[in-house]
Amino acid sequence: MNDPTSPLDLNEIATLIRATPQTLRQELNGLSSEVWQWRPAPDQWCINEVIGHLIEADRNGFDGRIRTILAEDKPELKPWDIGGVVAKRVDCERDGLDLVEELTVMREASARMVAGLTPDLLNRAGLHPQVGELRVVDLIYEWVHHDQNHLKQALSNIQAFVWPYMGNAQRFSDLD
Repeated sequence: MNDPTSPLDLNEIATLIRATPQTLRQELNGLSSEVWQWRPAPDQWCINEVIGHLIEADRNGFDGRIRTILAEDKPELKPWDIGGVVAKRVDCERDGLDLVEELTVMREASARMVAGLTPDLLNRAGLHPQVGELRVVDLIYEWVHHDQNHLKQALSNIQAFVWPYMGNAQRFSDLD
């Protein structure tokens, strides 16, 4: 996919898919489980739950849907209960680095799949009851967008965790 109208080629997308667990590991390795398991608010996810969500989004959304579309002709794509799946996983209580490792293994297989897509496969599609037709190319760009949102979410949790301890240095945030 070296189309000049496409913002990224498949190798760049594969690199970004691999980078998400690497970034999480780099940012979070060495932090206490208290940071990984801390929630900014009762109704918000801890970092472990963000990672669990990424795992399930790959399984039920991105990698899973792409493989279904590649295997079937115009399949019906099933919605999934994002919040319910996160709650059932009970990831907040798990070891965060174990979750990152689980994501890393999945992402390596996903990145190889994405890098091997051909132009004819990119336009294969399935039908989703909520959003309509989804092409493989649509899903790989959503994957990149989705990952970046959840990387920001995990990093924002760290910001919120340290905020109360900044004292008068909080005032610098008003100057930015």
